[in-house]
Amino acid sequence: MFAQEKKPAPTLKSILLEQLKSTHNSEEWFVPANTAVEGLTPAQASWTDGKGNHSIGQLTNHLIFWDRRSLEKFNGVQPEKYSGNNDETFNSFDSKQWNATVQQLDKVLTDWEKAVEAADENKLKDWYSTIAHIGTHNAYHIGQIVYIRKEQGSWNPEKGVK
Repeated sequence: MFAQEKKPAPTLKSILLEQLKSTHNSEEWFVPANTAVEGLTPAQASWTDGKGNHSIGQLTNHLIFWDRRSLEKFNGVQPEKYSGNNDETFNSFDSKQWNATVQQLDKVLTDWEKAVEAADENKLKDWYSTIAHIGTHNAYHIGQIVYIRKEQGSWNPEKGVK
């Protein structure tokens, strides 16, 4: 009745890239990072609900920290010394640096896509679980960012979540 377009069989690389892009800038099943942080002022990025929850800026710093650290390991670079205290990955946010923070998030997500694109199948077989979890971790915190924006009244529902 309806002919389906035949697509090539997915590869490990294509699946991982699809996951990474869907949390970066490809609007598919949920809001990607670039859309989630788009148009926020430094004050909005710093806003908290007063109940001990993180701000959007803190969540963004946390994503940058873990994505960058994992990417360094993937690329064979020794990451900076880390205390092991995950709270520190949220708390270095500076609202004066918000625009640079947004650019850093976009850059590390782009760099991950480029690294996966350039990697051979053997490397991806060794790293697939970590890369898949990076995408899941990103999606989790992006959901928090959208929720915070809804709470503060800065979310435009036309961007994907009513």
